[in-house]
This record gives sequence, C-alpha cells and structure tokens, in this order.
Amino acid sequence: MRLSLLQMNSGGDPARNLSDTLSLIGAAVRDGAEMILTPEVTNCIAENRKAQAAALKHERDDETLARLRQAARAAGVWLLPGSLALKTDDADGRFANRSFLISPEGEIVARYDKVHMFDVEISETESYRESRHYRPGNRAVLARAGDISIGMTICYDLRFPGLYADLARAGATLITVPSAFSPVSGAAHWEVLLRARAIETGAFVVAPAQTGQHNARRKTYGHSMVVDPWGKVLLDAGTEPGVYTIDIDPKESEIARRRIPALNHHRDFLPPA
Repeated sequence: MRLSLLQMNSGGDPARNLSDTLSLIGAAVRDGAEMILTPEVTNCIAENRKAQAAALKHERDDETLARLRQAARAAGVWLLPGSLALKTDDADGRFANRSFLISPEGEIVARYDKVHMFDVEISETESYRESRHYRPGNRAVLARAGDISIGMTICYDLRFPGLYADLARAGATLITVPSAFSPVSGAAHWEVLLRARAIETGAFVVAPAQTGQHNARRKTYGHSMVVDPWGKVLLDAGTEPGVYTIDIDPKESEIARRRIPALNHHRDFLPPA
C-alpha cells in the first residue's frame, strides 16, 4: 500500500487550514497515494480557548470533515484525518479530539476519541492541561481499510503501551499516531517511543505530525514517521511541511510476529505487593 503522510503547520483559522489540507491531498493523490493521513488537530490550533470555541463546530456542522469526505470520494482513496477538534454537547463545554477513517466512497467507517489527556509540566515555562479543554474518550478502536486492520490512536496515547498491545492482539497490523508533539519531549522521546510501539506489537506505526510555530504560544516537533514492524524507521519527514509518500508491505507484520510471537506470550500476573 502506498501511504502519504501530510506534515502540517495548522493555525487558528479552520478555513485556511482546510485549504492547505486539500492542496496537500491533491499532491498526495498525484503521488499515487492509496491512503492519506493528516496530523492531530488538522483543523485548528488556536492560541487560546476563547478563540478555539469561536472557531470550532460540532461534527455534524464541521466544514472540514465534510470537505475531506468529498475529497476522499473524488480521489477514490482512504483518508485518515488524524484528528479534528470538535465541539460536543457536554455540559462542561469540553471539546472532542477525534480521529476518523474515511473510505474511498467518502463514508466515515470509524471514529476514535483520544483516550489519554496531555496534562504535563515539561518545564517551568511549558505546561499543558489538555483535560481542561478536551473530554477523553473511553474505548479503543480497530478499523479496516481494505485488507489492513488499523488501530487508531492519537499523540499522548503513545506513552501507554497497553493500548497498543490490545489493538495488536485484536488484529491491528498498522497503528496510526497522528500527533502535535512538543519539541522538548519530541526530541527526547518521539522516535524511541514510536519504534518501541512497533517492536512490541509487530505492527507498522504511522505517525503524521504537526510541525513548526503555530502561534505565539504553540510550537510542535514535526518528524512525521513510519516505522516498520521490526522497528526500522522507514520515513522521517524532518521539520518542513509537505507530503511524504512511502510504500509499505502489510505482510511484514505477519513475518515480524512469526519471528518473535511476543503477543502470544503475554501472561496475567499479580501486581507488586
């Protein structure tokens, strides 16, 4: 399968981000992509909650999602919008951070709401409280794109290997990790975590990422990556926005799992006293 990862520098204006996304999708189609993947919060990285609340829509009203469905149908490709920030009907007003899988017919075949919230203190000057603005999801999602079983995750989920093991044991041979990683933690942890998740699961790990300076308060690491089931980095996009296309062979997952069938060796055990 030929994959195209879109590395983006989304800002606070969903209309402008949509225009950029559609342009990159067009380039990916010209590259012969069969599946196109976009980063976390493709539609909006706003400077503050007030601006975000003014910009975002509910899923049923979201122009970005509607146009991406049209684009997938027009090109006849699988499209994974890594995530869209969307309003919800929750009483506390928190948003959803939601990934989609869209078929070549333009149908939504799967939705995944990010489970793990990025509530961290990276340094004295850099902290995040994602749970203040987003409500967490509560279920893992496995989807099919043709002959490929896809486990859907988002960004900070990467630090929770149990989710990845569960997806792999359920049949995932490709796991998506659309992200908007912090530059500090990205430089220290991004590649090693992606490689570890691939090695542990024997699955391809595909991680389209946001990159660069988004506004005065937000910068992301870039380095969209594809890692094969043996832990080899097949693609590292660096820090420039653009389209990064690669061919993968899904059968490599079966080969890796046959060589080291660790997923079959899991045993339940008592916790430490």
